[in-house]
Amino acid sequence: MVTRTPLADTAQRLRDGMAQGVLSFPLTSFHADGSLDLDGFRTYLAGQLATNPGALFPTCGTGEFSALDEDEYGQVVTAAVEVTAGRVPVMAGTGYGYAQALRFAHIAEDAGADALLVLPHYLNKAPQDGLVEQLCRIADGTRLPLVAYQRDHVTYDAETVRRIAAIPGVIGLKDGHSDLDRLQRSTLAAPDGFLFFNGAPTAELQARAYATVGIPAYSSAVHAFAPEIANAFFQALSAGDDSRVDKLLADFYVPFVELRDRRPGYAVSLVKAAARLRGRPVGPVRPPLTDPTPADLADLEALLTTGLNLVGATR
Repeated sequence: MVTRTPLADTAQRLRDGMAQGVLSFPLTSFHADGSLDLDGFRTYLAGQLATNPGALFPTCGTGEFSALDEDEYGQVVTAAVEVTAGRVPVMAGTGYGYAQALRFAHIAEDAGADALLVLPHYLNKAPQDGLVEQLCRIADGTRLPLVAYQRDHVTYDAETVRRIAAIPGVIGLKDGHSDLDRLQRSTLAAPDGFLFFNGAPTAELQARAYATVGIPAYSSAVHAFAPEIANAFFQALSAGDDSRVDKLLADFYVPFVELRDRRPGYAVSLVKAAARLRGRPVGPVRPPLTDPTPADLADLEALLTTGLNLVGATR
């Protein structure tokens, strides 16, 4: 009889979830004064879960991880675990230097999270050996499995991916660079069963390209405010319905990316504004992010209507 380990079980649950739906990165709810709104978060999260995401990633980039203190972080992860009630894996974000990352990791452990997404460390560029040692120290200090996240100033070369895949506890890699040559080398260097997923901003735009190098799974910021659109795209992509995919890309996703690129921080604040337009109790973003300008908000509202109409949904 084969004895499965908790790490293997978590990896399999994530693999199964990634095959059945998009990965949900929920927003963190705040009151108008910027204080944490746990009741709003629970209500919002219940709506997200009702649309059957493959896994749930609270307190990550879309969830404004860097704006939360340790107590708030624990409350948000606890609420996510309670609302989810085991239906899908809960992978909490952690980050900064390894010492602070471990403080958040222990909070996530106590809250009942299934795994951790290791966000890029703070500020400094680092050599490949340092990136490996960072993950080694986090993995040594927590019982939770880890998925490394490369974006911004963190990039793993293929040999480094092979090395981090050998670290007990590291089960996968999320990519935010969209360097397909590097990714192909990395997938070939990694052992069978190592998880990869597309974590590019508005990942749907690159989803077909990632699939060509063996990475069909992706996270969806759009799911945070319009799961109907995100799920329709996922289903069309999975079915090979290229005309449907192209229509959604041309009429919704590309204009959304163009709007997102107008100002720094819109990758989160536009998502939150769109959720508010739909009546979701998510509140404003926290500084240093800013809410969209009135003109950009009007364009967002029109685009949201277009996207929902494309999939036969309503506001």
